[in-house]
Amino acid sequence: MSSLRAHLKRGSVAGLATVGATALVLAGCGAPPEAGSGPTAGASDYTGCIVSDSGGFDDQSFNQSSYEGLKKAEADLGIKVNQVESKTNNDFEPNLRAMVTAGCDLTLTIGFLLGDATKKQAEANPDSHFAIVDYSYNPPISNVKPIIYDTAQAAFLAGYLAAGTTKTGTVATFGGIKLPTVTIFMDGYADGIKYYNEQKGKDVKLLGWNKEAQDGSFTGDFEKQDVGKQLTQNFLDQGADIVMPVAGPVGKGAGSALKEAKAAGKDVKLIWVDSDGYLTAPDYKDIMLSSVMKTMGEAVEAVVKDDTEGKFSNEPYVGTLANEGVQLAPFHDLDSQVPADLKAELEQIEKDIIDGKLKVESAASPKA
Repeated sequence: MSSLRAHLKRGSVAGLATVGATALVLAGCGAPPEAGSGPTAGASDYTGCIVSDSGGFDDQSFNQSSYEGLKKAEADLGIKVNQVESKTNNDFEPNLRAMVTAGCDLTLTIGFLLGDATKKQAEANPDSHFAIVDYSYNPPISNVKPIIYDTAQAAFLAGYLAAGTTKTGTVATFGGIKLPTVTIFMDGYADGIKYYNEQKGKDVKLLGWNKEAQDGSFTGDFEKQDVGKQLTQNFLDQGADIVMPVAGPVGKGAGSALKEAKAAGKDVKLIWVDSDGYLTAPDYKDIMLSSVMKTMGEAVEAVVKDDTEGKFSNEPYVGTLANEGVQLAPFHDLDSQVPADLKAELEQIEKDIIDGKLKVESAASPKA
């Protein structure tokens, strides 16, 4: 049974975070070590800490998923947890310093924007351990473990899904900030649509991103939901009926515009990113077609477990379809709107990507 089929049968899995780096030169795509189900010896003396980016731990996206992974480690392993939210980018360094001062055994930082601050604190505190979601370093830093994702693989499936279910023949995407961890979603989505057109002899159009030019629509931050709403309305005005925002909390602006369009009688749908939006952004359940997930919670807990057992490593964890680090979420309430033959095609495409028969490539993908 393919992992997509198994995943759709299970119905839900916690979501995860994104890929990226100033320079991505990575190796190793193995599955994360298994997270434990009971307290580890010495874990009660262990403190795991987390620093969010400006989205906060209730962003319904990658900050929230990572935080939930650390809280699960607290429950499963018996560790202590400390956390601090960053309100602005200027908070990153002081928040990190506060965690080091507080005696954290491992400090987890969330998102590409914390890359420089994490590097600075890690190099200043070589005896402390760090992990960072959606960022990696070249050369590697001995006491920092990157947790990164080849999100283009799952986004390819989402693009094929969107192309196979659109009623208008036009779909859209937009980003928050033009970062590798954002554009990797958009690249995979664009390639999935292109592949559908090639296989079916169709001409589904994509608004908001041109992979070849690496240019498209961005709101400029991960905070202004009104800008996301306006961008989505513009796409709807151009005929799009499925939109995939890659913008953290700004995605809620897209959801708002789509909900209003649905209330006005339009058949529109939303594709979420990072986490299973049906679970983390339930206000949009009725329009949630699927999500491009990074299973960040599982990876975070596994990294913490390794550290409690003295097995810390700076080798990057790279989430892929093969190790279920990235996944296409279930269709939930809209399952009946995805034809059986399209589901079968998605399962086969996933298998072909895992087997290497189908190459999914983005300039932002981790390089093996």
